[in-house]
Amino acid sequence: MHILSVIANPKPVAESHSKQLAEAFFKTLKAVNPQAKVTTVDLAAKPPPFYNYDMYRYFWYPVFDQTFKPSAQEQAAAAYAIEQCKLFNSAEVLVLTTPMWNFSLPAILKAWIDMVLMPNQTFAIGAGGFTGMHKIRKVVLLAASGGDYPDGDPRDCLKAEIKAAFGFVGINDVAVAWAQGQNSFFFSDHAARKATAVKEAEALGRIVGELKAL
Repeated sequence: MHILSVIANPKPVAESHSKQLAEAFFKTLKAVNPQAKVTTVDLAAKPPPFYNYDMYRYFWYPVFDQTFKPSAQEQAAAAYAIEQCKLFNSAEVLVLTTPMWNFSLPAILKAWIDMVLMPNQTFAIGAGGFTGMHKIRKVVLLAASGGDYPDGDPRDCLKAEIKAAFGFVGINDVAVAWAQGQNSFFFSDHAARKATAVKEAEALGRIVGELKAL
């Protein structure tokens, strides 16, 4: 079992509710499956580039023109994305550790998603539409937010973005442990809320740990 762990929270664990969920998740996972391989990408330590025109040309021009030859500049621009696509394709489970910022995901996580949703890298385009080229079967979202966002709340663009982005490449199993209401000014029960989310993260760690490797 190979898990790709992508961390989008710049805070240390002691100050990060989402990282505390991740700590609980991976502790349980390793207890259940000590042989599980975990590859970690810390986006705060190594921020991804933003999608630009050179990347677009490198990845998309060959889709429409098989004779296209990228320039050295375009090849250099694509290097980070190619590296991340290889990590993505090698994993069976993707774990995202992130806060909600301004009702959505941090820019560094959106930038990383833009890097791994690339044609002829993680998905193919054919007469039947889009087909995933990866082996990821499950996305685990470990999130935290200051506010509270019940299911269906239009302000929650975090889960919608994750489900839409990875559903595009055929990953429709998205499990969530979310510590909501962590702003202590407004939620006196913030500690109980986090404790519940930690239990949910532990349960997800057990589920993932019990998955059979492909």
